[in-house]
Amino acid sequence: MNLNKTQQNPANTSANSFSMLRAMVGIGILCALMIVLTYEGTFGRIEQLKAEALEKAIFRVIPGIVKSSAFQLDPDGNFVEASEENTTPMIYAGYDENDRLVGVAVEASGQGYADILRILYGYDPESQKIIGFYVLESKETPGLGDKIEKDPNFLANFEALDLSLNDDRSAVKNRVIPVKKGAKENAWEVEGITGATISSRAIGNIIGESTDYWVPVIYKNKEKLMLNSEE
Repeated sequence: MNLNKTQQNPANTSANSFSMLRAMVGIGILCALMIVLTYEGTFGRIEQLKAEALEKAIFRVIPGIVKSSAFQLDPDGNFVEASEENTTPMIYAGYDENDRLVGVAVEASGQGYADILRILYGYDPESQKIIGFYVLESKETPGLGDKIEKDPNFLANFEALDLSLNDDRSAVKNRVIPVKKGAKENAWEVEGITGATISSRAIGNIIGESTDYWVPVIYKNKEKLMLNSEE
């Protein structure tokens, strides 16, 4: 019976481990490089598609417009046309064929059931109502949470959602709030969806928070949004 055992050279073991580590590091660097190159190669196209989708959504939430223009708030709280380098929140004014201001599109976001919801809504300063709504980005559960994008009864909430201002025009008189299905009694309430309660409630809360800030600002500065307005 042979009791001799072959002993592995520690130097060979160390060399093999180093070779494996070097190979793994090399593969990792190669994968990282491919990810960066793919991102840089597709970033421009992705941004272009996002811009095109946003433009279509603007026309959807402000019915009857033929063109739009982006605005931002300057340090004094006045609207000025947005620059390409702008990093502050923007709103989008929509105009008809006679250059009349029809409405303003505002982007808003907040936590939904699965992830962050990004929406766009249209506001008419003259009637002081929301006149359109569109979901820009959602990862809600298909067949349930995604009803916020296509349920006709839910979308009807945003055909004339009341955003009347108080007497001195400094704030929304009644904040937009979500209510349960069948419980809507007032024009500023968003009636929810059975089976998509969290998602539909999230939309009501997102719009309520956003309009609390933006509606008084837009109404106060609406002349700045009008084309060919006199200073």
